Amino acid sequence: MIVHTVCRFCSACCPVEARVESGRLVSAQRKSFLPPAERINCPRLMRAPEIVYSKKRLHSPLIRQGKKESAKFRQACWDEALDLVGSKFLQHRDASGPESIAWLRGMAADWGTPWDYAQRLMNAFGSPNSIGNGSVCHVAREMAHLYTYGAMTMPGIKDSNCVLIWGKNDRNTMPGAFEALLHARKNGARLIVVDPVRTPAAAMADIHLQVKPAHDGMLAMAMMHEIITSDLHNKDFIRNYTLGFDALDRAVQNYPPQEIAPLVGLDTQDIKKAARLYAGSSPACIVDGNGLDMQLHTFQATRAVAMLRAITGNLDIFGGDIIPQPPRVHNIQLRDRLSPDTYPVTRNYNLFNTFHPNWGLHAQSCLVDAMLDKTPYSVNMVVVQSGNPVVTMADSSRVQKAFESLDFMVVIDPFFTRTAEFADVILPASMCFEKTQLNRASLRTSPVILQDQAIEPLPGTWPDWKIIFAMAEKLGLKKEFPWHDVQEAIDFQLEPSGITVEKLRNSPQGIRDGEQLFEKHRTKGFNTPSGKVEFFSHRLEQNGHDAVPYQHGRRENPISFSSHEGHAMVGMSGERENRFTHTQFHHVDRLLKSGEKPSVDLHEQDAGSLGITAGDMVRVHTPRGSIKLQACVTDRVRPGHVIIAWGWGEVHQDYNLNLLTDDHQRDPVTSTPSNRSFMCSLEKIRV
Repeated sequence: MIVHTVCRFCSACCPVEARVESGRLVSAQRKSFLPPAERINCPRLMRAPEIVYSKKRLHSPLIRQGKKESAKFRQACWDEALDLVGSKFLQHRDASGPESIAWLRGMAADWGTPWDYAQRLMNAFGSPNSIGNGSVCHVAREMAHLYTYGAMTMPGIKDSNCVLIWGKNDRNTMPGAFEALLHARKNGARLIVVDPVRTPAAAMADIHLQVKPAHDGMLAMAMMHEIITSDLHNKDFIRNYTLGFDALDRAVQNYPPQEIAPLVGLDTQDIKKAARLYAGSSPACIVDGNGLDMQLHTFQATRAVAMLRAITGNLDIFGGDIIPQPPRVHNIQLRDRLSPDTYPVTRNYNLFNTFHPNWGLHAQSCLVDAMLDKTPYSVNMVVVQSGNPVVTMADSSRVQKAFESLDFMVVIDPFFTRTAEFADVILPASMCFEKTQLNRASLRTSPVILQDQAIEPLPGTWPDWKIIFAMAEKLGLKKEFPWHDVQEAIDFQLEPSGITVEKLRNSPQGIRDGEQLFEKHRTKGFNTPSGKVEFFSHRLEQNGHDAVPYQHGRRENPISFSSHEGHAMVGMSGERENRFTHTQFHHVDRLLKSGEKPSVDLHEQDAGSLGITAGDMVRVHTPRGSIKLQACVTDRVRPGHVIIAWGWGEVHQDYNLNLLTDDHQRDPVTSTPSNRSFMCSLEKIRV
């Protein structure tokens, strides 16, 4: 039997065909417009049965035995575990108020309906503290798009004449998008890649701008300088559909390519050629990615990149950057249930808290402040859903101390993670092929595609929706969750669009809520306060932020520890390998190479000066800590830069990159720390 569904082993949300025999998942195949021989294979999807039926899966709730320091857990039934969790919710609410409880959400179960259910539960309970990880992944970037032209665009790669990839490696993270890129290249599209690393896309690019990490905003400003001074900007679009171009023009005059090039590690002529190629190749699109995240200038840097789209008129045109048309839905989060007297621990980032009607809170570092430093107040109980913050958050030593300080902690996850070691209760979650849900991709654009349950949940595991619905009942919130199952809940949420689960099951290709349209701004404008693209943002100005990106000139060095002597190399968090998703799946034997250790990649010039050869064990230092990795000598990076493997902290503490990163400095708008790039030092470990 073939079940049409969506894979959620990563955030790509690829539509797949799952083959099921005798109730077991046998295989899964990603759908593609290319013939099978030309498709990009995903190692995780190829090993889907091994992941789903892994011996490491949890099969019953676990309750800690003895003292908090004890690592012993006993099995429990669901009723006992949920009764304990419910009693702790009520106990902490009565002692310290509902705001003393927080829900921290990772990406492993997706930002779709499960996130809406968690926020609905917490809002109905009275706590404003349901917090996601979006300050370091995607959501901070989305806010920059929204503050510029009212929506996060979608690149029309397949139909573009020029593709500008900025900090993204779709070969590993979005195979469908990479296939679209290959198709576009085959049809003559030009390719520009901005990335400190020579990725597969960079290797086949017409121009590779190997920018210095965290200096993307300065580069974008220099490219706009070249486009404007060379009279390549789209004057008609700017005149009719934008606000504040004169202010942007004044700001970019501080960024002439000949002055910026040495600061960002590039050749002046390469910057100019890239700007001219992009501006002169309409329709052109920009694929921006996680390389723009996790920077101290994430918000303004992304705004600058977004404005490149607007000054060239490549917004919402076929083959350009498309303004999505999300389906009409009910907002089910019940924010109006919160008391007006309560405020979240993220209150210092209120623009980020409120920029979108249903994204919610994402300044996750503020939760660590509340747990450890009791600011702005104390959080004593946390539920961690589908995340591994002890490994994935910046400054892991501090994060670990924060979780150790909690009175009570719950983890919802299919596996026993490093974070689960600090839990009092662990609830075993089902995986993507075992549950039905809507993914974020289907809530932010059309068509809507259903992630449909292909197999029964493994014995003892529950899907996220069922766990949250059951928690609500334990907390006396049954009427707030009136649905008998997830299908009823999804049907209610999609009711304004007329789309139903049954219709989606009969339309595996997805259903649009209305026909796809381009150039919608001609009649509807943009979803901003002015109705135009806002190069100048009055909202930002009124809240003490730069109204135009970098309007006051060049800012402080955006790389962590740049002022510390003895840390002479730029360290970069490594790319996400297509075998793993962050800290997930390292336990799957057939995704691991025999005897594999995580590596630090350095240029042969640096290796020679440090007396390091390939295979040597190397210690990497920053003011926060040190880790041990195996050296790999490569030409993927420039001299003075190293790539440090990411996600291996789940395997061993010695490999945890976030023991090196800093969380003291943060983006003033989105609370984003600089755990993408930092100054570090290397030394060979002498045996």
